[in-house]
Amino acid sequence: MQKIIKFFREVKAEFKQIAWPKRDSIIQLTIVVIFISVIVSLILGGFDLLFTQVIALANK
Repeated sequence: MQKIIKFFREVKAEFKQIAWPKRDSIIQLTIVVIFISVIVSLILGGFDLLFTQVIALANK
């Protein structure tokens, strides 16, 4: 039981040393991630549509 208590004390000490990002930084990075995700999904969706049309034409 002492090992578990020691472990959680060490975890708590490590968490105090973390340099957490500011709220503005988190918001900006979240917007970047969402924007990149939308762009990548549009590109992949476009390729999917293109390949679907090409395969449909090839099967005619």
